[in-house]
Amino acid sequence: MEKARPLWANPLQFVFACISYAVGLGNVWRFPYLCQMYGGGSFLVPYIIMLIVEGMPLLYLELAVGQRMRQGSIGAFRTISPYLSGVGVASVMVSFFLSMYYNVINAWAFWYLFHSFQDPLPWSVCPLNGNRTGYDEECEKASSTQYFWYRKTLNISPSIQENGSVQWEPALCLLLAWLVVYLCILRGTESTGKVVYFTASLPYCVLIIYLVRGLTLHGATNGLMYMFTPKMEQLTNPKAWINAATQIFFSLGLGFGSLIAFASYNEPSSNCQKHAIIVSLINSSTSIFASIVTFSIYGFKATFNYENCLRKVSLLLTNTFDLEDGFLTASNLEEVKGYLASAYPSKYSEVFPHIKNCSLESELDTAVQGTGLAFIVYTEAIKNMEVSQLWSVLYFFMLLMLGIGSMLGNTAAILTPLTDSKIISSHLPKEAISGLVCLISCAIGMVFTTEAGNYWFDIFNDYAATLSLLLIVLVETIAVCYVYGLRRFESDLKAMTGRALSWYWKVMWAGVSPLLIVSLFVFYLSDYILAGTLKYQAWEASQGQLVTKDYPAYALAAIGLLVASSTMCIPLVALGIFVLRCLKRGDAAPVA
Repeated sequence: MEKARPLWANPLQFVFACISYAVGLGNVWRFPYLCQMYGGGSFLVPYIIMLIVEGMPLLYLELAVGQRMRQGSIGAFRTISPYLSGVGVASVMVSFFLSMYYNVINAWAFWYLFHSFQDPLPWSVCPLNGNRTGYDEECEKASSTQYFWYRKTLNISPSIQENGSVQWEPALCLLLAWLVVYLCILRGTESTGKVVYFTASLPYCVLIIYLVRGLTLHGATNGLMYMFTPKMEQLTNPKAWINAATQIFFSLGLGFGSLIAFASYNEPSSNCQKHAIIVSLINSSTSIFASIVTFSIYGFKATFNYENCLRKVSLLLTNTFDLEDGFLTASNLEEVKGYLASAYPSKYSEVFPHIKNCSLESELDTAVQGTGLAFIVYTEAIKNMEVSQLWSVLYFFMLLMLGIGSMLGNTAAILTPLTDSKIISSHLPKEAISGLVCLISCAIGMVFTTEAGNYWFDIFNDYAATLSLLLIVLVETIAVCYVYGLRRFESDLKAMTGRALSWYWKVMWAGVSPLLIVSLFVFYLSDYILAGTLKYQAWEASQGQLVTKDYPAYALAAIGLLVASSTMCIPLVALGIFVLRCLKRGDAAPVA
């Protein structure tokens, strides 16, 4: 059976698959946000420490388990102990939840990519109102990029209670996204192995092009100085350390079962320790590299908005008070405003409501992550660039490559345990199993293309894979070190690779990493409890901005079910196996 198992064509293909999976959208839209929130350059200190004590050891552990057991997550932990089969089931459940909503991001990227060929870009200007006498009121109150995202792309409802209908254009894009994923995984490692060369390397090509362009943009240095200026006081902020640990954890994709699945197709003699170090270092380096690109563009956007604000205020004051053209500058604006307010109080009070406070620092302080950064902030910067269509096409093509690369790992985590199952694989070929998984995920994913779909997307994004993953990886680590036995696992690795396990890995696996995961778990639980009623951000069209609302009871029930459905797999499967064994013993007992 081991000989019949498909293998990667070469070790490089496996490394590319892991990089393509690990390096994803979080590197581009989550890490820069954390740098912005927690002290710029000083955030790198906790980030690198967490990489050493958490990221590398846990990545190596998952790769070693997959390579040793030669099975997907369910089979791997069933081999350690039948009572631990639920760990693999929980991983598959979390990966299934992730696949359902993650591919929606690829659908949005397709949508924006198709619109990137228009001149001008459709998000660069507000549309005219129904009377064609001015611009659309909602767009004027928000911005052209926000309007295109919330109204044209999502056609978002005012609250989660108003589901609305499926939007056919995003729905078609979602169908296309799933068709692309299906074609990439159709032949298993044979097709995935070829695709990962592109999904792993092409984003770097685009990032390098964007880096060159970003560094030449006006105001780019403002963004880079903001990023790299360390705020050392943040090193004493426990949230900076917790978020650094969380970012490492989720960025590498630990606990989903994808890394175990990928490693199960390795040659048993492969140097998985070297692979773990290479993948984790490339992943973290990409986050820093992507941040330089992001902050150069962020600096350009902030500088553009700041200077545009100055121009508007200067024009307003010049016209109102008949000042000489060019008299007002950034350096004397505040001084002149103070003089005008005291010299012409009544006249100044009339125009005061229209005078904005222009501040470069406040523009740079605006912290945005996730879809807001990808589809609003970046598009706002792109629309102001020369040859904006070209930069838009490149950017959304990069997002697609990152998203599809991550999806290959997500689907592998689901498909490998299914194709390893003799019961399923004896009745269905792997092409049919892949097709069914894609079809079911796509059908359920249509929920995210309704008018309230973005609110459900946020629920899945925030709660489907947080507490569940921490629990899964904690049980994985305990299973290997204390159930299977660290000495036994060490001798297995030595027999496979011919290399002895160093003290560093043993200390991390047996003590440091589990304690760190427990600390993260406690933090998340206390954070949810202290937060009180869970809230969400709803789009208020009349105000042209997001407003905070409480989740309704059924949404809170869905969140609870989402978390419980994966975490409860671990104890329930163990209980089920225990009951079955007791019943078998009872049947086998001799009749007195």
